[in-house]
Amino acid sequence: MDEMQAWQAATLGQRAVAALVRNGFTAQFLASGREAADYVLSRVPKGASIGFGGSRTVQELGLAATLSARGHTVFDHGRPGLSREEQVAARYRQLTADIFVCSSNAVTLRGELVNRDAVGNRVAAMIFGPKSVFVIAGANKLVRDLEEAERRIRLVAAPLNNRRFATKNPCVQQGECVECRSEARLCNITTVISRRPPLTDMHVLILGEALGF
Repeated sequence: MDEMQAWQAATLGQRAVAALVRNGFTAQFLASGREAADYVLSRVPKGASIGFGGSRTVQELGLAATLSARGHTVFDHGRPGLSREEQVAARYRQLTADIFVCSSNAVTLRGELVNRDAVGNRVAAMIFGPKSVFVIAGANKLVRDLEEAERRIRLVAAPLNNRRFATKNPCVQQGECVECRSEARLCNITTVISRRPPLTDMHVLILGEALGF
């Protein structure tokens, strides 16, 4: 990221943070994913269990491996080698973990978190269950409003995640969401968190660099 891109990421990121704070979230702008990882690691108490929402952003930070090495119980349905039954069990355990770590498909400059899920474990755990939730979003996730969030999901998040999971859905051939009716469809549940859920301590970390899809 060059100087001009870094300036824009910081400017938009700070605007998003200010809006998120007005909406009741704990929010910070951090320059890098490394700073975000340090932020999360410094706030995980000893003995806490942690769930992960299948985020490419979070995977790039290596948080699951770090926390597991520290002795924490980690529920990560994306860990290689798990059977389908083990993946489903991990998703259920995420809902009652002490802490949940994920990303968001889009963050608006009005301070809203917009997400589209296949199963719903990620958005369910974000909203209610774990006492603390950490949402890490790169500058590439910032959008002006809900309309742009929808556009970003259809043009970026949906096709790239389908490609990531090697589905045979039409967006893998078309390069964009075409509102398919495939049995393997990943775009089943859409949520907008417009204000912090009152029983969830939610931290939103906006980064000055691009991460994830």
